[in-house]
Parts: sequence; C-alpha cells; structure tokens
Amino acid sequence: MFSRGLPHKARALRLAAVFSAGFAVAGCDLDWKKPSFEIPDPPKYRAAAEKPADPVPDRWADTFGSRELSALVDRALADNLDIAAAVARIEQADAQAKISSAALFPLVTMNDSSQRARSPGTASSMLPPKNSDGTYHFNGSYRSLNVLGLNASYELDFWGKNRDASSAARLLAEASRYDRAVVQIATLASLTNSYFAVLGAQDRLRIARENVRTASEVLKAIKARVAVGTASELDLAQQESVLATQRANIPTLEQQVAQTKNLIAVLVGQAPEFMDIKGGSLTRLRAPRVQPGLPSQLLLRRPDIVEAETRVAASDLSVSAARAAMFPSITLTGGYSVQAQLLKFLLRPEAVAWSYAAQLMQPITDGRNLQSQLDLQRGKYAELLQLYHKQIITAFSDVENALIAVQKNTQREGLQQAAANASRRAYNAAIKRLQEGTIDIVTLSTTQTTLFQNLDLVAQTRIARFQSLVSLYQALGGGWSDVKREIARLQERAAFSDPKGIIP
Repeated sequence: MFSRGLPHKARALRLAAVFSAGFAVAGCDLDWKKPSFEIPDPPKYRAAAEKPADPVPDRWADTFGSRELSALVDRALADNLDIAAAVARIEQADAQAKISSAALFPLVTMNDSSQRARSPGTASSMLPPKNSDGTYHFNGSYRSLNVLGLNASYELDFWGKNRDASSAARLLAEASRYDRAVVQIATLASLTNSYFAVLGAQDRLRIARENVRTASEVLKAIKARVAVGTASELDLAQQESVLATQRANIPTLEQQVAQTKNLIAVLVGQAPEFMDIKGGSLTRLRAPRVQPGLPSQLLLRRPDIVEAETRVAASDLSVSAARAAMFPSITLTGGYSVQAQLLKFLLRPEAVAWSYAAQLMQPITDGRNLQSQLDLQRGKYAELLQLYHKQIITAFSDVENALIAVQKNTQREGLQQAAANASRRAYNAAIKRLQEGTIDIVTLSTTQTTLFQNLDLVAQTRIARFQSLVSLYQALGGGWSDVKREIARLQERAAFSDPKGIIP
C-alpha cells in the first residue's frame, strides 16, 4: 500500500532494491544476540560509611593548604604537554566526525573547462585529394569546446548506514573529550604526588642532617672518654660508623629532591632550569577528610567510566552501519552545464545541457568481505563491552584500595610516631648514662640507630599518607566537573558541533 500513487519507475526502483537486498543478504548471518551485562552496584564501600556525599571539589589540590602547590596546578592546567596533546586528539576526533558525516549531504562539484584541439588530416581521411603536382592534400580539423557546469550526487541513506557511521564518529569525538579529562586528572595527581615527594624528601633530609649533628656530638663525647682512658678505640670506631652511615644518607636524599623537582618541571611544561620550587615540609600541610559517598555515585563521577560507555555506544552504531552496508545503495546523480565552441554562444539558451540518473548498486559476491566487516564490528563491540565492565569494577577497586591506604597509613603514622617517641626517650636515657659513665657503648649505638631509623620512618609514612589521599581524590574522579566546564568552552570554539550536546 506504500507504493500507491508512485510513478511506475519509482515503484520498480523500490521493488528492485528490496529484491536485491533479499538476494544479497540471503547468504549472510544478520542474526546476532548482543552480549550484555548487569552493572555491579555495591550498596556501600567496605572501608567507608554508607552515606551519599558531594562530588570531590574542582580544586581538590587546594584542600592541602599549600599556595605553591596551587600555583603549580594552575601552571600544569595551562602548559602541561600531555593535556595539550589530548586537546589535539579532540580536534582530530572532531575532524573525523565531520569526515564521517559528509556522506549525509549531497556532493556538488563544479566542472568548468576550456579546450581547443587539432585533429590531423591523416587521421580523418583514407583517400585525401591530390594537389596539382600529384601530392596528397591533408586538411587538419580544429575543435573548441567551452563548458560551465555543476555536477551533484547524493546517496539515499535508505538503511541508515551513513547516519549510523556519522553518529558513531560523533560519539568517538565525545569520548576523546572524556579521555582529555582522564589525562588531566592523572596529570594533577602525578604533580601533587611529586610535590609531596619533594616535601617528604626535604623532611627526611632535615632529619638526616639532625641525625648527623646528634651523632657528631656523641662522637665528640666518646673521643673525650678515649682521651681519659674510659673508652676504647672500638667504641670510637663504632660511633664513627654510625656517623658515616647517617652522612651517607644525605646525598641520596638531595638527589631525590632535585630529580623530583625536575619531574615537576616536566609536568608543568617547563625546562628544569626555569623552575624554582621552594618546597617546605609536610608537617605544615593539612590532611583533608575525603568522603567517598556511595558506589552508585561513582559511576557518574569518573570520566574513564563514561568514556568506556561512550565507546561501547559508538561500537554499537558501527555494528548497525556494517549491517546496513549489506543492503543496496541508491545514488542519485545530476548535472547541469552550458557548452559551446565559441565563448560568445556560451550563455545562450541553446547551450544548456543537463542529465540525471538513479543508480542501484549491490555487491553479489565479494568473498564475504561485508560479512567479515560485520563480524569484525561485532567482535569489537563485545571487546569494548567487557572493557567497560572491567572499568567499572576497577573504579570500585580503586576507591576501596585508596580508602584502605588512607586508613592504614594514618594508623601506621601514629604507631610509628609512638615508636619514635619511645626511641627518643631511650636515647635521652642512654645519653644521660653516657655522661655518668655507666653505659655500654653498644647499647648507646643501638639506641641511636633505632632513633634515627624511626624518625626517618615517620617521615616516609607521612608521605605515604598524603599520597594515599591523592589516590582517593583521583579514584573518586577528582575535579571532573571543572573539566566538563572546560570541555564546554572548547566545544564552543570547535568547528564540530553536536546538536544534541557533546557533554551529557
């Protein structure tokens, strides 16, 4: 009933399309049970209370209370080269989306030409006339043609092949924006961890220098005892060994501070020679309390999860496009031009030439190329779906691991500080007995070494605690709302536009 009122040629063309489609796909496997999975949604995190929470703040690095760190974050957002490369990938994806969308529009080309040609007489005459002297006379011919014309062609997207390909490319352009968010969050996390590593190494360096000063004072006291005969050369050598060990730690820590500063310079897109990072101490920073919220909230706050989901949606459309490619393609072509041998006749009505045509194309045998293309896209979809599933599970695991690390490192720092305080009391008692001349030098050496080790372990544990807070911020999708605003600004400047909106 849909063909009622249509011209005979139009009805014949539609019937031919349906017949060709049925003949072509008769040997193809178009039935497909799309793989699926249920999104895991735990009710709560094991290492946190079951209650919702606001998203991580955009400027989460500011919560640690370091002005220098905040300034470095600003420089990284402006000049980091990995972020700049991710922005360039957005531009590439936008351009690819425009390329994939071009088939939705007619192709119009201009065909203008002017030519003049000479045909030799020897090619146009087998028995030319003779001249009076008996030689042959060949007359060449000349031909001129001037053309002004337009040609147009358009493929009817009867089965949605071009539309699906365009939509898939647009979704990939959207995914590139989420990838940029992932790169930015990872960059800021790396920068913050590196800054904490600098501060922690500086704390350890101060502790090592204080240990050297303490060991030097003890060595001076032992030398005095050796001078009066109340200590032996073995006691002196034992203390010199303790002092040398503490001095040997200093170059390693100085190297760590310098090299980590160089890493920060790279993260902010600068040569190390142009950077001046003062640093300070982790003891001057504050450790924020981070509320993770519910696992269901995480699915909307991690750009890597949304990116994986977007790629699955794009792959689904690619499967549809590959399936539609098995059906006939109908192309309409037309041309309009004016042609004349002399330019002065080019614009006369008699010089008009036009043509139009409809073409139906359908591969009959292609070595199963189209079927293999469809199978390929189905395989990609199945792969991306499993990776999407894995990304969700990994995100939950990242949060759990970060929560555990924050809790345990906080406990460990408290216990380690208690151990350092006890070592300090033992050392003070040993020094008092040394002054009284009632202590064995081996006991003094042991208490010194234990104190020095515990003081250094306190600093290392503090570094781990601050870096675990960074990991928790990153696992919760830290700063993504700020990234989405930046993406919106980039979209306004981009040539590619999505009428449905790039950012959901």
